[in-house]
Amino acid sequence: MRKTSRTASQTKRPRAALKALYARLYAAWGTQHWWPGETPFEVMVGAILTQNTAWTNVEKAIGNVKAAGMLEAEALRTAPLAKVADLIRPSGYFNVKARRLRHFLEFLHREGGEAGLRALPPRELREKLLSVNGLGPETADSILLYALDRSVFVIDAYTRRVLRRHRLIRGDEDYEEVRALFEEHLPRRRRLYNEYHALFVRVGKYHCRPKARCEGCPLACFPHDARR
Repeated sequence: MRKTSRTASQTKRPRAALKALYARLYAAWGTQHWWPGETPFEVMVGAILTQNTAWTNVEKAIGNVKAAGMLEAEALRTAPLAKVADLIRPSGYFNVKARRLRHFLEFLHREGGEAGLRALPPRELREKLLSVNGLGPETADSILLYALDRSVFVIDAYTRRVLRRHRLIRGDEDYEEVRALFEEHLPRRRRLYNEYHALFVRVGKYHCRPKARCEGCPLACFPHDARR
């Protein structure tokens, strides 16, 4: 039996609240052009490397891989693990991430590459990604949304913090509960999910930090405000 979620009951009109929140952020900042990456494969690699680190560090790591002429699935899959770890060193936890990247690349190879992944039904594809050692829901959904163009909402720490402070969630919900809040109350549109998540990243980085910086924030007077 599915766990009953009280997430939506935090506001009488979750759909209206979520749409209004998006409208505020988009009116203030517009299109974010996120996720940065020249190819879907680069986005996949970035999604794995960005775990527990700032994006600036990921850019340095990917720059190293590019400079070595190895930003290609087969090249990274067959390279010595120590070499891959050294290239991605700026991303932190480089030995762990090299192994996670290798697990993903082996999976990608078995599934027939990017084309093979795109051919899978959405639910099956997500389940297979989640079965890869080292890929959690946020990483899997980032790959689905930004690299494979699937309409899946990505939940991260920024999203949770904004929603909690504005009383749209309690804060103790699991990943799937928060994801369901968006996917059940917003149109299943990839572009909308892309921009919304990117805007959460921006407001989370510059305003809704662990210690809130509310001055100048587009959500400073948003209904259900609880900026604690």
